Amino acid sequence: MLWGVGGVALLATLLPILRQTAWWIRACDFPRLQIVAGLTLSLLVALVLPTASSLGHTIFVVALAVAMVYQASRIWPYTPLHSRQVADASRSADDNDNHLSIIVANVLMYNRDASRLLGHINNLQPDVVLAVETDDWWLSQLERIEEQYPYTCHAPLPNTYGMLVFSRLPLQEPQMRYILDSDIPSFHGCVVLPNGVAVNMHFLHPKPPAPQESKTSAKRDAELLVVGKVIRGHEGPTIVAGDLNDVAWSHTSELFRRISRLLDPRIGRGLLPTFHADHKLLRWPLDHVFHSSHFRLQQLERLAHIGSDHFPIYIRLSYEPGGWHEQEKELEAADQGDHEEVAEKIEEGVAEAAQPDED
Repeated sequence: MLWGVGGVALLATLLPILRQTAWWIRACDFPRLQIVAGLTLSLLVALVLPTASSLGHTIFVVALAVAMVYQASRIWPYTPLHSRQVADASRSADDNDNHLSIIVANVLMYNRDASRLLGHINNLQPDVVLAVETDDWWLSQLERIEEQYPYTCHAPLPNTYGMLVFSRLPLQEPQMRYILDSDIPSFHGCVVLPNGVAVNMHFLHPKPPAPQESKTSAKRDAELLVVGKVIRGHEGPTIVAGDLNDVAWSHTSELFRRISRLLDPRIGRGLLPTFHADHKLLRWPLDHVFHSSHFRLQQLERLAHIGSDHFPIYIRLSYEPGGWHEQEKELEAADQGDHEEVAEKIEEGVAEAAQPDED
């Protein structure tokens, strides 16, 4: 059992380092916390189990310890022990002219209980509601909020990749684009704050690397990085949000943040795992909000269960561009190698998207 559990945990640690896009390799990016638990348990047992001293056993123990430290180092930024990448808001919470709040909710298309999500919307009164995995039924249920959220952009679909956007603030040039797949929409546009500032908004929900969805992560990675390159050209405040089907500590997510120059408000505050809502021991953060250094954080919260396999998240950002240079210091700059890797990943994703589906 020791060799079995420890060996699987070691393998799951080594595979993601290969940077291959196969789904069964990229899936090992997700459960790092669970892998740490397996490594820790195996190491403790290996240290206390009566066994004859041998070179193989010693190497195994050292490998477990090194892997445990490595995995913990990947998770550590997403704990309160790490310094916060995004500063706390200095504006008053009542300063609505300079605040922007968003609910991000993967509703699970087959979930037929809209009341709990509507309850969150009514209680929190966010400025923008993003709902993904939404079909026509979900559109019919959420349309009742249009009196308070008159600015909309919708792409309901029966394939679990529909997207609905509702805003109480004006939207500029809202549109749904299909970046790589003709059936995977993403939202792009601007929301205008009460102070007149236009905020670039990009909402995404790419396919995950999973055998029933996509056999590699190539298209998911490419979609995220295509948007990252677009954002790099933005001068104004910018937000990227959605169910990205990737964890914040993956190599691709880190590469995206470097190339786009966006911040992650989770860093230094906590994991806020949003998936799987029904399994306490198998959870990781798949739903995200990244933003430019024009914002500071007023509130970040994982909301209560809505009947989906994802928890919604709520974020309230404070527009404080005066302190942008302080937060820019927290960013790791993209180097030439990053730009080359981005180009390679986009090329790989585009090539895969051009291939006909096996189905």
